[in-house]
Amino acid sequence: MILSVIVNHYQTPEILKICLKSIKENLKDALFDWEIIVTDSATIEKTEEMVEEFFPEVVFIRAQENIGFGKSINIAIEKACGEYFFIVNADIIISQEKAIEKMLDYIQKSPDVGMLGPKLLNVNNTIQQSCFRYYTPMTVFCRRTAVGKSFFGKKIINNFLMKDIFDKGEVKEPIPVDWLMGSAMMVRKSDLEKVGVFDETFFMYFEDVDWARRFWENGLRVMYFPKATMYHYHFQSSKKKSLFETLLSKYARIHIKSAFKYFSKYKFKKVKYGL
Repeated sequence: MILSVIVNHYQTPEILKICLKSIKENLKDALFDWEIIVTDSATIEKTEEMVEEFFPEVVFIRAQENIGFGKSINIAIEKACGEYFFIVNADIIISQEKAIEKMLDYIQKSPDVGMLGPKLLNVNNTIQQSCFRYYTPMTVFCRRTAVGKSFFGKKIINNFLMKDIFDKGEVKEPIPVDWLMGSAMMVRKSDLEKVGVFDETFFMYFEDVDWARRFWENGLRVMYFPKATMYHYHFQSSKKKSLFETLLSKYARIHIKSAFKYFSKYKFKKVKYGL
């Protein structure tokens, strides 16, 4: 089998239905074998019934509790039969014709590319930031506090967001990036023998940063591929302006905790790989 589409899902069956329908529609004329695997955290009856009724061909993996993004994907990888994995969150909707095939064709022809990410769009058709330079501790601090509003903070954040590239105009050709948002990415199964799977110590956030870093460390490029576009219903529940609000926010606390795990894992050393 050539392609395994792996979908991470948590208790949004209506959105999952739209996602799965868009994947099937996008691949309906593909001239290669493919499969869809859904890992469903904290499975509810409504989700299971929906998949059984409308998508009986989908491999549905149940989990009694919310197991986190990395573990969810790793479980699916163990069962996947494809030579390539297209990994998405359930809030990805694919409307561009042959978007998945475009990504597959590019990575198949580029043996030095280990990870490929599409251009993501918000629901209002604006471009969603989905590729970045590496985090530093100061990046996290500036993004989570009012310091990010200062001239100094804006400079750090703009570098992180690759504003020097994206503010020049729409990026139309593939470019190397330090890391890609884990919401949509394609990788090669054989590369995981060197890179490994997701680090499950990250329950949420930074698992995608860590994974991309390990691809670069193993001589495999991480690429942003704007020739394939997809919609992402991204919910930014963790973004707060003040330090007080940050400390009270569940998702911001998880983000900061994951950031500390990430920096500790690499002993706060400056990254030597990537851009």
